[in-house]
Amino acid sequence: MSDAAPLPHGGGWRWPSLARIASRPGFQSWAARFPLTQGLVRREGDAMMDLVAGFVHSQVLAALVAFGTLEAILDAPRPTEALARLASVPPDRMDVLLRAAAALGLIRDRRGRWHATLRGAALLGVPGLAGMIRHHAVLYRDLADPAAFFRGQTRTELADFWPYVFGAGAAEDPDRAARYSVLMADSQALVAEDTLAAVSLKGVRRLMDVGGGTGAFLTAAGRRWPDLRLRLVDLPAVVPGALSRFADAGLVARAEVMPQSFRDAPLPPGADAVSLVRVLYDHQDDTVRDLLAKVHAALPPGGRVIVSEPMAGGRRPDRAGDAYFAPYCLAMTTGRARSSAEIGSLLAQAGFTAIRAPRPARPFVTSVIEARRA
Repeated sequence: MSDAAPLPHGGGWRWPSLARIASRPGFQSWAARFPLTQGLVRREGDAMMDLVAGFVHSQVLAALVAFGTLEAILDAPRPTEALARLASVPPDRMDVLLRAAAALGLIRDRRGRWHATLRGAALLGVPGLAGMIRHHAVLYRDLADPAAFFRGQTRTELADFWPYVFGAGAAEDPDRAARYSVLMADSQALVAEDTLAAVSLKGVRRLMDVGGGTGAFLTAAGRRWPDLRLRLVDLPAVVPGALSRFADAGLVARAEVMPQSFRDAPLPPGADAVSLVRVLYDHQDDTVRDLLAKVHAALPPGGRVIVSEPMAGGRRPDRAGDAYFAPYCLAMTTGRARSSAEIGSLLAQAGFTAIRAPRPARPFVTSVIEARRA
């Protein structure tokens, strides 16, 4: 049967037929001239070019961040020559960079001076985003040979990066460790903000955050809910940082830190809500199943679990989850980005009910699922 065969019920052409036709150069040329399809061809052409040139676009953004260009023009628009001097870049090359940034909608030229657009200014307003853009150099090296990467033939830097930064690297390169600690803290603040906007902790007496690092999420929750008791469960190495954070926030009287690995022991009872913030996507399914079983066992009837992390789109792939976080997780090698449906299924297998996924405000920051123990 040919690609162009009609459907058995006579309902039109098969989708492969349309895709085949659209792939023909002759059809492309005709559609670009035909009045009813010109607009569609132009939009699809722009989108196609964005895909083809995406790496160059990201490097233009990285250069702007490296040079501090957006900060330099936020309150005081400057000409090309001044920005070239600030960045120690030849003026003709800076002109190419600035025009590329303007084409991406980050800056604009007014009477010979460059201004930040709302998009460019908003980029500065996302805590930790500039640091993540700088950090992408590691990910880009891992993706330098994409065929080898997706075949699993690449020994990735990201697999060793975070353990190095917060392990041996903290002693060998304290400046680097401090820089990425700030990056993590900034991004955790964003995740906490969106998580607490998506779910209410009304009626929760004690919140236990498992794998919560130095307590960024608990600190945000404690500030928003003044009667909430806080418990952090994580590895012994995070205890000093967590105690310091709680002290700075004035939460010591309401907070406790329990140094343990969730892999090695049951979770302590006594909390009526458990949060797992950016935890599941760091682990494989067997580890996640074991963790969720321990969460279920630690909660009383009616107790709640809150999962917050970047998620894939499932049957409707999502740009942030599927085209960024999923490859990032592959590079880390320890876990994977899951869809809300997959996480919901894992929660159901652990015995949780009333599973709900509020619409995320910013999927590129986090998505949230909550459920209850029956």
